[in-house]
Amino acid sequence: MSEKYKTISQVKDLKVDKERLLFSAQHEEIISGATTDIYFIKTQEILEKKGLEDVKVTAEIFTRREGLLAGITEAMQLLKDCPVEVWALQEGQAFSNKEVIMRISGKYSEFGIYETALLGILASSSGWSTAARQAKEAAGEKNVLCFGARHVHPAVAPVMERAAIIGGADGASCILGAKLAGMEPSGTVPHAIFLIMGDTVDVARAYHEIMPLGESRTVLVDTFKDEAEESLRVALALGQDLQGIRLDTPSERGGVTPGLVKEVRKRLDQAGFQHVKIFVSGGLTPERIVLLGEAGADAFGVGSFISGASAIDMTMDIKEVNGTPIAKRGRIPGVTDAPCLIRMK
Repeated sequence: MSEKYKTISQVKDLKVDKERLLFSAQHEEIISGATTDIYFIKTQEILEKKGLEDVKVTAEIFTRREGLLAGITEAMQLLKDCPVEVWALQEGQAFSNKEVIMRISGKYSEFGIYETALLGILASSSGWSTAARQAKEAAGEKNVLCFGARHVHPAVAPVMERAAIIGGADGASCILGAKLAGMEPSGTVPHAIFLIMGDTVDVARAYHEIMPLGESRTVLVDTFKDEAEESLRVALALGQDLQGIRLDTPSERGGVTPGLVKEVRKRLDQAGFQHVKIFVSGGLTPERIVLLGEAGADAFGVGSFISGASAIDMTMDIKEVNGTPIAKRGRIPGVTDAPCLIRMK
């Protein structure tokens, strides 16, 4: 376990390598407290100098709006080596505004510097999982895949896509994100390969020839020609082996519309390709998912709606000091009645 920062002098001695490859924090830096707000280090030093480092407190984390909880597993990993007791809601559990989602009891010196990291983990992950749940509720029984990795820093992309799966997404494109959630990543190929090879049908045939049988035969059809025309070309080329076509029409061409989905569905059906599913992506929101689903879309790739979701603000308050109820002005002293919390450690 990395040594935790306890004094200002330790922080001042921290040197950042000018040749550092990426700016994202390493696991050891988070555990040592290098990503915390500086005032928690100052607090640790003052308490130790005053002989108060062994004071036992009970702290609670509560939310600022309703949502779906994610990040508990990662938060518990952060606290794994801290000799504290923890109670919390479980991942995937819904919470209401101002609800306590975690309670920590132990010496403040053992976990105080992790307040910043704990709040960040829980706030961001819960924001992403809540957005994914909204997308999945709009889709109903139809699949939703998270395609949001390209919209966030790569250091947090796996965290985001794992949170989306907790929220209800049926899969994710980010390799590490899907693996962390116990799944295999989902996705076929991007527009780049169509532009390089020059023809949609050539790409479809090459994909079918080279990719393992377990990989979905779903083909993008908006790169070169009219989407309905291209869908039929691909369907005629692959026949029963074609599982789906993907519509990702750019905004410059009006995006994917209900009318386009209806036309593609009708033309595929008329040509005998009722088995071919329609997968849509590109700027999807819950409202658009509902409309496109009603028009005939069978599955959805959701990116920025999930990845761009606002973190759900959370606050950590000390509610007891050495067993005595206490709180800042405006808050109720003492532990909050929270029967849904379960003992984590």
